[in-house]
Amino acid sequence: MGGSAPRRVHQSPVETTSFVDRRDELAEGRRLLATARLVTLTGPGGVGKTRLAGRIAARVERAFPDGVRFAHLAGLHDPALVPLAAADALGLHDHSEQPPLDTLVEQLRDRRLLLVLDNCEHLLSACAELAAALLHGTTGVRVLATSRHRLALTEEHLLDVRPLPVPDPDSDLSAAATYPALALFADRAAAVAPGFELTPDNRAAVARLCRRLDGLPLAIELAAVRMRVLGVDQLVARLDDRYRLLTTGSPAVLPRHQTLRAAVDWSHELCTEAEQLVWARASVFAGSFDLEAAEAVCADAAPTPNLNPAPNPAPNPAPDPAPDPAPDPNTDRRTAERPGKAEGDRRAEGDRRAEGDGRTEGDRRAEGDYTAEGDPTAEGDDRTEGDPKPDGAPKPEPVHPQDVLEAVAGLVDKSVLCREGGPGTARYRLLDTLRHYGLDKLRQRPGEESAARRRQRDWAQEVAAECERRWFGPGQREIVARLRADQDNLRAALEFSLTVPGEARAGLGLAGTLWFYWHACGAPREGRYWLDRALDAHPEPTRERARALWVAGLLAGCPEDLTRGRHRAEDARALARRLGDPAEVAHAEYLLGLMALFGDDLPAALEHYEAAVARNPVDGQLPSLAVLDQVELAASLAFLGHTDRAVQVCEDAHRLCEEHGEEWVRSYVLRVLALAYAERKEWDRAEPHARDALRRKLAVHDVIGIGLTLDLLVVITAARGAHERAAVLLGGADRVWAGIDGNRFGSTTYNSARKESETRVRAAVGPGAFERAYRRGGGLGLTAIVSYALQEAGRAVVPGPRRADGGPAPDSVRGDPRLASLTRREREVAELVADGLANQQIADRLVIARRTAEGHVERILGKLGFSNRSQIAAWVSARR
Repeated sequence: MGGSAPRRVHQSPVETTSFVDRRDELAEGRRLLATARLVTLTGPGGVGKTRLAGRIAARVERAFPDGVRFAHLAGLHDPALVPLAAADALGLHDHSEQPPLDTLVEQLRDRRLLLVLDNCEHLLSACAELAAALLHGTTGVRVLATSRHRLALTEEHLLDVRPLPVPDPDSDLSAAATYPALALFADRAAAVAPGFELTPDNRAAVARLCRRLDGLPLAIELAAVRMRVLGVDQLVARLDDRYRLLTTGSPAVLPRHQTLRAAVDWSHELCTEAEQLVWARASVFAGSFDLEAAEAVCADAAPTPNLNPAPNPAPNPAPDPAPDPAPDPNTDRRTAERPGKAEGDRRAEGDRRAEGDGRTEGDRRAEGDYTAEGDPTAEGDDRTEGDPKPDGAPKPEPVHPQDVLEAVAGLVDKSVLCREGGPGTARYRLLDTLRHYGLDKLRQRPGEESAARRRQRDWAQEVAAECERRWFGPGQREIVARLRADQDNLRAALEFSLTVPGEARAGLGLAGTLWFYWHACGAPREGRYWLDRALDAHPEPTRERARALWVAGLLAGCPEDLTRGRHRAEDARALARRLGDPAEVAHAEYLLGLMALFGDDLPAALEHYEAAVARNPVDGQLPSLAVLDQVELAASLAFLGHTDRAVQVCEDAHRLCEEHGEEWVRSYVLRVLALAYAERKEWDRAEPHARDALRRKLAVHDVIGIGLTLDLLVVITAARGAHERAAVLLGGADRVWAGIDGNRFGSTTYNSARKESETRVRAAVGPGAFERAYRRGGGLGLTAIVSYALQEAGRAVVPGPRRADGGPAPDSVRGDPRLASLTRREREVAELVADGLANQQIADRLVIARRTAEGHVERILGKLGFSNRSQIAAWVSARR
């Protein structure tokens, strides 16, 4: 059925600058989490709630056997996506039709983990509902939230994150370096003015500056950037002048908001005109972005995305998507929660804060609050003489693509853009406060917001289409990593298309183009969500609708939804025939054959796929689905006992995958090849292919494929007499399937052999031994159960390549050449990773800097060819 590829990392955000001591808050956060199941860090924007949450989570990680996961919510604006974002952060997969919260609770009922919900303020009701469901429906799940406002649950314990303490500038400052605010300024100033440090001559001025900035970390960091051109005394004098100018016109605004607004306004005025415009336009990004995306969205003449594409190796590349419809001239502004509502309408109606905290727009202005995608202050209250005016302002010089790089570099230098760490392409992010500020500036330029959002949507369409064209070939992991990094931006593009008049067809096309992302990358429920909305928004008979219909059917992954999936596939086929589109007809027919196979109608499935393979791929047919026709033909043949032909079909399909460097479909070919040998009871030949399939599926995080392959290995292991081992695999397989569909889609064909093996194993080892082994397997996480399944004759085989004949390549743990590539310190760090220690804990244990520990982990990942810490842990555990 589908699977998933490498998942976006949902660990604590990577720290790219030093963390200034918040010892008391760290201790209090740990104390609260030890006794309370819901802790919310509250405080104003720019105070450092997210970083503090990351530090607290790292300190308590060892108390949660099932881990700590971060759900980053700043880029979400639809409350319906909150439980889906949480499930994604937790690595859970759901194909059912029951409410997502019910499914989430069911899957987490026996887990012990910490879920961090970051930036809840604009989705308060949805976050409160999620937290309440987890608190009431589970016993081992705890929630750590960050929000400018409390979630208002009775179980909630609050930790008020206050600005950093600042000493009196006129007091004894001999211990000034012990004050976190001054230490933060000194650290950031030294980054732009090497050699800067607190001295008896400057510490009074630094204290005065930090006091003027109310100890707000973001304001201090923005001011410290000015040390590149100003001295501390000059900085204080200019900031004092700045405050006298800014605070005369808006007495209703809270002093702390004046502080932050002043710091942000000053940073904005010191930007060049191009930097100001790039800042404003980049505010439409809901998440992080790379330079290519910035050029497409922030330049007046957007370039075509360059994904370094190789010539498409697939035999039948997918056709380009249909051109976008003409923009609706009546479309102008949108807000995040109600994109179709103009800002003026929202104010006139007294529209309440997102998720309804009971405060009106006027209340928010008085409090100086930033709402999701909303104005930070009343128009005119804080606007300075340098701000652009809606009417009569001179038109800015156009920004060309080649200007964007220089503007981005300037914004990074000014600490407006954060450059995110990690391997690969550099990515950038606007802090939430600065993004809202930029959006406010964008809305002061008539027509700019809708134009920027349309450019962002068009860029997302081009990226999705290029990724689809390259999907059947090498680089699948890189493609998925790219799309996962842009997940929030894809959501923003879809939301724009489905809420702005005249854009629904483009949204339907984007949702359908992303079929491989929804299906092969573990996001079926979210895919169904967007496709259902898009199909409702665009009922006209178009190619985009034919594509979306069968994709929606493909994402139906439970018995209750299969009937609707079949109807959608039939509707897609009928519409494609009306439109004269043979490729979309073939795609819909692949799905209809799959429905027959999983519906236990094997003769019909065999007849269907015999015809499909004999026909050969039609022009424009997706190559992945064309080869999957062969995979499903081989599966039908194997189940019906025609194993010789099944093996031959698999070998043909395997050669085609190898020629094109394809991995995802190849893992399914190998699993069916193992199935064919298992049907012939040739266990010695079946097992290597099943192991090879399992390795490849772990490498692309294909969860459904892992579940199917573990079931097959249960049958093989039981047949070879290793009954206790088979019981462990049963427990692990059932845990994997619990996150998908415990009934295995209700298929007798795919369930019968596994059930027979379970009966045989129970009888062979006895009920007590079986339950112990089964519980042992059920207690292993995904990577751990795969690692266990790959163990053979007392030694583990780590994920890696296999020979073409299915035999093991010479990279087993016993002679793994990668072991020799690790230094003594790297081996030591790998052991600590396997023990569950976070980077800061490793640094503390080895008495090294956190950045040094992070560097060791990155090098270990590179040398071992892994993509995450869990793979390191599994590799080390297998060697012990």
